[in-house]
Amino acid sequence: MTDQLAGEVARDTEQTPEETPAAHRRGEKVLRRIISNPLAVFGLLFIVLLLAMVALAPYVAPHDPAEQNYLAIEEPPSVEHPFGTDSLGRDVLSRTLHGAQYALFLGVTIVGIQMGIGVPLGLIAGYYGGATEAVIMRIVDIALAIPGVVLALAIAGMLGGGLYPLIVAIGLVGWRDFARLVRGDVKSVMEEEYIDAAQASGAPDRYIISRYVLPNASASIIVYATLTLPTVVLWAAGLSFLGVGAQPPTPEWGALVADGRDRIDTAWWISTFPGFAIMLTVIAFNVVGDALRDALDPKQAR
Repeated sequence: MTDQLAGEVARDTEQTPEETPAAHRRGEKVLRRIISNPLAVFGLLFIVLLLAMVALAPYVAPHDPAEQNYLAIEEPPSVEHPFGTDSLGRDVLSRTLHGAQYALFLGVTIVGIQMGIGVPLGLIAGYYGGATEAVIMRIVDIALAIPGVVLALAIAGMLGGGLYPLIVAIGLVGWRDFARLVRGDVKSVMEEEYIDAAQASGAPDRYIISRYVLPNASASIIVYATLTLPTVVLWAAGLSFLGVGAQPPTPEWGALVADGRDRIDTAWWISTFPGFAIMLTVIAFNVVGDALRDALDPKQAR
């Protein structure tokens, strides 16, 4: 029986030549749907620009982001300083470019933590059901009863503030939504006949989850992760703005906005340009996430 099951597993995971063109056609169809959306194209182009800023910031930034020039304090935008300088004479453009590194690092890391906690819990709850599901979902309900902003502020404050406490604080808040999303998708997949057939054949749970359950729930996970990333960037900037996130002299966008909040009437450029960077990043990832959702699920297309 074991040898027979192993043979079935090997045949099931082997990709036939007929499957490859079909997978390519599906991928091309999804790509065409995304490209046909002008807002999605703008979002993709901006994300590519953001990635280029992350990779090339040390080379294209005109100045050292931490370099202070007391002879050029709060200078307005000029040829030498296109985004002006802050209250310590630091180049705002250089600090904004380097801030893209922190924004993307925080977004990817925090979303990864949220998925690492929420996705396994949602899979276990949805697949096994019963008492296991009840315990996990009650934990999720208790966590959801606490407002996310309050919980993140409390965790970041208890850990003393800073970049890594910020990651922990937001990471321990967003997993709840991933768990609920995955649990719902898994419950739907478990009603399919091929799951009953796989269980009746004696396939182990780990194989069924990895081969059938998770792939069928992966589309919604990818879409939700894409839509969560801009929220995480916004949360990270907000906590840094409030002083419990990234600390000076780290050129994180929220901290840069906070640097100029008391000088908005005399040195508007200090907060404005990092604020625009946050706004464009959030919009870009949101429109790409919406387009990806519509492309993967045409029933939701407008």
